[in-house]
Amino acid sequence: MTRPATAPAPAPTTAGLGRVGVTKGHGTRNDFVFVDDRDGALDVSAELVARLCDRRGGLGGDGLIRLVATGRVPDAPAATRTTAWFMDYRNADGSVAQMCGNGVRVFARYLESLGLWDPTTGELAVGTRAGVRTVRAVDVPSGLGGGAWFAVGMGPVTLPGGADAVAAGGDAEVAVPGLAVTRPGLGVDVGNPHTVVVLADVDDLARVELVHAPDVTPVPAQGTNVELVVPLGEETLDDGTVAGRVRMRVHERGVGETQSCGTGAVAAAAAVRAWGGTGAPDVWFVEVPGGTLRVTFTAAADGTHAELAGPAVLVAEGSVDLAALLA
Repeated sequence: MTRPATAPAPAPTTAGLGRVGVTKGHGTRNDFVFVDDRDGALDVSAELVARLCDRRGGLGGDGLIRLVATGRVPDAPAATRTTAWFMDYRNADGSVAQMCGNGVRVFARYLESLGLWDPTTGELAVGTRAGVRTVRAVDVPSGLGGGAWFAVGMGPVTLPGGADAVAAGGDAEVAVPGLAVTRPGLGVDVGNPHTVVVLADVDDLARVELVHAPDVTPVPAQGTNVELVVPLGEETLDDGTVAGRVRMRVHERGVGETQSCGTGAVAAAAAVRAWGGTGAPDVWFVEVPGGTLRVTFTAAADGTHAELAGPAVLVAEGSVDLAALLA
C-alpha cells in the first residue's frame, strides 16, 4: 500500500544545469544512486547515468534508480498503471534494465525514508519494466544482519529451455575466463535473462575471472547475466524447514562483476533446485560476496513464483553539481 506525498516533490534539474539531490544505498553491497524525480522532469541520459555511476569521476554505483510517479513514465507497462511509484532502473553503463531484485528492496527503503511508504501499513506495490513487484518488511533471519530486511515478490520464474534443458544440464555453452573448459549453462527468466553455470567447488569459483563477460553460446537476444554457483548442501532451520545453500558470483550485463545480484540469486537458486529434482528444497540461502540472500519458491496458478529477501541500507545523501559532472 502506498500513500501520497505530504509535500510537493522537489523540482528536478535538467542535465547540465544546477544541482540534483541524490541518495546512496545498497543491498548486500549491490550499490545504487537514487534520484527523486517524482514529476519525471529529469533528462536521464545514458551519459548522465554513466557519469554518476563512475567510481572515480562520479558517485559510483552498480546502477541508477530514479523514483518517478508511474503516470509520468510513458513506456511503463500497462499492468503497472495501478501503482503510485515506478522504479526506473538503469545499469551503470546507462542502458535501461527491466528489473533489479536488490534494487527493489533498497527502493522500498528509500520510499520509506521519504515518507512515501510506511511498512506497518502493508505491502508496497512498485512499478518496474518487468511488471508490478510487491515489497514487505520481514524479520532478520537468525545469524544474519546487514540492515533492515525486506522481501520482494519476484513473480514467476521460468526456464526457457524447459525440462529438456534441465535434463541435458543446460541450454547454452559458457566459456569463463579462468576455467580450462566450457561449461553448460541453464537459461532462467526472472523478468530479465540469466544463464546459470554450476561449478564443482569453491576453488573453481575463486579462480574465475569476471573482468570481462563470459562467452555464452547461444546468447539471448537481449544479452544475459551470468551466475556461477557452487551448491553447498542442505540444512534444517529452527522451524524445521529444510533449506538449500549455494555460493554465487555474478557478471551483470551492462555492469560487470558485482558484489550481489538479486535476480541472479533467484536464478541461481532456481537452476540448482531444478537440477535437484522434485525433492529439492523450496527455501534457499544464496551467499554472495556482499552478504547472504534468501529465496523462497511457491507454487502458483501460472507456475513457480519466487520471493527474494535481504537487507536494504541507505548510507548517504547529498547533491551533485551536474554541470561539473558532465564537463
